[in-house]
Amino acid sequence: MQCNLSDHACDEEDEEDDHEKTTEHKKDSEEPSNKRVRPVAKSNSLTNAKTPALKRIGQSITRSISFRTEARPLPPVSQRSRQKASLFARKRNSQCWSDTVDSHDLTAREIKRQEVIYELTQSERQLIEDLILVKKVYYEPMLKLEIMTESELGHIFGTLDSLIPLHEEFLTRLEKLRGSEKTVGAVGPTLMNWFPCLDAYVTYCCNQVGAKALLDQKKHEKGVERFLLLCQESPFSRKLDLWNFLDLPRSRLVKYPLLLKEIQKCTPPEHPDEEVLPNALELILSIIEEVNKKTGEAECQFYRRGLAYVDESQRIPEIQLSRFLYCHGELKNNKGQRLHVFLFELGLVLTRPGEDREGCQMYQVYRQPFPNALLNLEDIPDGEAGGGGTFRGAFTGGNDKVRNCFRVSSRGRGKAQSHSLQANDSFNKQQWTTCLRQAMVQSRDRTSQTGKSGPLGPDPALFHLAELSLNPATTEMTAHTSR
Repeated sequence: MQCNLSDHACDEEDEEDDHEKTTEHKKDSEEPSNKRVRPVAKSNSLTNAKTPALKRIGQSITRSISFRTEARPLPPVSQRSRQKASLFARKRNSQCWSDTVDSHDLTAREIKRQEVIYELTQSERQLIEDLILVKKVYYEPMLKLEIMTESELGHIFGTLDSLIPLHEEFLTRLEKLRGSEKTVGAVGPTLMNWFPCLDAYVTYCCNQVGAKALLDQKKHEKGVERFLLLCQESPFSRKLDLWNFLDLPRSRLVKYPLLLKEIQKCTPPEHPDEEVLPNALELILSIIEEVNKKTGEAECQFYRRGLAYVDESQRIPEIQLSRFLYCHGELKNNKGQRLHVFLFELGLVLTRPGEDREGCQMYQVYRQPFPNALLNLEDIPDGEAGGGGTFRGAFTGGNDKVRNCFRVSSRGRGKAQSHSLQANDSFNKQQWTTCLRQAMVQSRDRTSQTGKSGPLGPDPALFHLAELSLNPATTEMTAHTSR
C-alpha cells in the first residue's frame, strides 16, 4: 500500500495502527472469524490536515479488518435464502461441476470433461438470464415510458427477442443429458442437431452495425442518457451498459468453438463423442464464417451509405464494388486534422466525420479516394522530419521528432496525390500498414485476373485483419468488421 503523506506523518500513523491492531487482535480471538475481508482503503489526502476523531475511528476499524490475513469461508447459504436472491444478481455464480456432486469415481480427464460441459450449460443459462434482462429492464420500460419510439427500439434491439427461445431449447437439451449421477455422456449429437439453429444469428448480427450507430445517436438525448445511466448504476447491470448486453449473443457465438475444443481435449479415444465432436466443430465454424461474411457485407453497405461526396468525381467504382471492409479508424494528416479512414476491399477513403441535418453520423469524403490497386505505401521512420515545418508542427507539437507516421500516394489514374498520416501509436501504425500492404496485393492480383469470369473472393489469409482495433475509440465498431 502506498502512502501519500509525508514520512513523518506515516510514522505517527503506523504507531497508531500498531496499537489499534493489537487491540483488534485480542478481540479477534473472542469474535467469530467468518467476517468478510474488506479491501484496504487508499488515502487520497495530500496534506497533513488532522482527521476528525469520528472519521479516525472509522478508518481504524477499516484498517484493523483489512490487516486480517486469514479469512475463513462464510457458512453455506440455506436453500431458502438462495431462492430469494435476485434473478439478475450483480455477481455470477462461480460454482463448478465438482461442487454439485457428493462423490464420484471418475478419472482426472473425465472430471475435466464434465467441468467443461457444465460450464457450457451454466454459461448458456446466464446468457438466457441476460437476454431476458435486456427485454424486461431496457426494452419494455423504454417503450412504456416513451423514451424511444417503437421503431427506434425495434432497430436497436433487432431480433434479440427471437434468440431467447432458441437458447432455452438448447439449455433444455443439455440439462436432459445429465444422468442420475449428474454426469453427461455423449454431447456431440445434441450439438450437431442444435447448431444449425444459429443461422438466426445472421439477421441479428447484420443489424448490429446500424443498431450501434442509432444507439450512440440517441444517447445524446437527455432522457435516454439519464435512463441508461440509471440502469448501468443499478446492481442488476453488473456495471455493463446496454450495448454490452446487446453484443452478448455475438460474443457467445464465437465461444462455442473454444468450448468444443476443450471438450475434445478431455474426450478419450474410445468415447462415443470422439467422431462426432470434430464434425460439430466444423459445423459451428462454418456457421460463424457465414455470419461474419454477411455481417461484413452489411457493415460495408452501412458505411458506404454514410459517405458524403463533395464532388461526383469522387465516386470511384472501386468503392461501389467493394463487398467488405478490411478496417477503419482515426488517423491524423500533416495538417493536424483528424480523419476517419476506411480501407474497403478495393479502395481507400479519407473522410471527415460529422453529422447530417437529422443528427446521424456521416463521413464527408476528403480529397479523391484511392483505388487499392494503384496505391503506394511509404514508411516514415520515427524521428525523421519527413515533410517540412508543417508536418513536424502538426504531428509533434513543435518537436523535431515525427512518430508513428506513414505516407500513402496514388500512381496512374488521374492527378497524383499523397497523404502523410499519423497513427495513435506504433502498434496502431503496424496494423494499418499490414492491412494496406495486403489489400494492395490482393487488389493487384484481382486486376491481373480481370479476364476470368466472376468476382474474386476475399483472401482467407486476411480474415483475421477484421479483428484489428485501429482506433481505441471505435473498438466496438471495428470488432465486427467484415471478413
